[in-house]
Amino acid sequence: MVNDLFLRACKRLPVDRTPVWIMRQAGRYLPEYRAVREKADFITMCHTPELAAMVTTQPVEIIDVDAAIIFSDILVIPEAMGMKFEMLENRGPVFHRPLRNGNDADALRIIDPEKDLKFVLDAVSLTKKTLRGRVPLIGFSGSPWTLLTYMVEGKGSKNFSHIKKFIYNNPSLAHKVLGKLADATADYLSAKIEAGVDAVQIFDTWGGILTQNDFEEFSLYYITKVISQIKRTDEPVIVFSKGVHYKLEALANSGADVIGLDWTMELGEVKKIIGNQVALQGNMDPTMLYAGKNKIREEVKRILVSFGEGNGHIFNLGHGILPDVDPENAKALVQFVKEESKIVHGKVDKKY
Repeated sequence: MVNDLFLRACKRLPVDRTPVWIMRQAGRYLPEYRAVREKADFITMCHTPELAAMVTTQPVEIIDVDAAIIFSDILVIPEAMGMKFEMLENRGPVFHRPLRNGNDADALRIIDPEKDLKFVLDAVSLTKKTLRGRVPLIGFSGSPWTLLTYMVEGKGSKNFSHIKKFIYNNPSLAHKVLGKLADATADYLSAKIEAGVDAVQIFDTWGGILTQNDFEEFSLYYITKVISQIKRTDEPVIVFSKGVHYKLEALANSGADVIGLDWTMELGEVKKIIGNQVALQGNMDPTMLYAGKNKIREEVKRILVSFGEGNGHIFNLGHGILPDVDPENAKALVQFVKEESKIVHGKVDKKY
């Protein structure tokens, strides 16, 4: 690996600067991505290894990040299980036949990633060849809870009434489906590792909509189950559970090597709680990229100094980059992290 800073930071090994990548870095904010998107719809891009590999490598070449993340979607798992979805412009994913009862749950297929998700594994293999060892490649999945939320709601939601009714009125069925999803997710991530990814990330996007007790029961339990079943050697596992401030120690005990943080958490405070157990990833507010470059640089400095000296930090946003961000600001962010983190890794300048 020419640049292994990301992997070293995941393992809390010494680095001479903080590595940086950006969630949703292969996406609509890049004109080069939009040029590919004009020729194929989103799902076709996910299902076509050549297109997925092309857009996966774009951020490495254009904004010079320290890791690539395979272009795909978390909903390829329920799709492979028999639930077709559409990705509607400005609306997001839509399941026209959401999962609402036992018959729907029984209809879910047991998947074989080598067959049912071969297009993703082929995209991983092709991307590894394209990257030629320049930077590590990350594979990902949704958490079982987040997948179930989309499957039951059928689309994005403000109050998540359908999934809440589902878990409160039929918890045994919810656990049955979550168990199926955990097994499928672990098999899928294991297959990605076998295909060549260097690390995996579990996106628990909707963990924060649950009460603390419900989070333990319906989300964290299954994240831990997934991690325990992943077949890996030393490939790091990252868990990003948005909005979950209240279970940091439990997340650190899940088996993950890295915990991703949203932008509402103070990095230095989290480091005091779990920084001796796991590496931390994050956590600049994505909307900061609307600001001028001086403001972006100051925020980069603030976050780096909040973490302070020591190893185990991967710089990232606290959620995905927004589609109307100026690519020049994304480039500037990456460059600022590279410049300013060298200062911090030498000696924290208190004037920051």
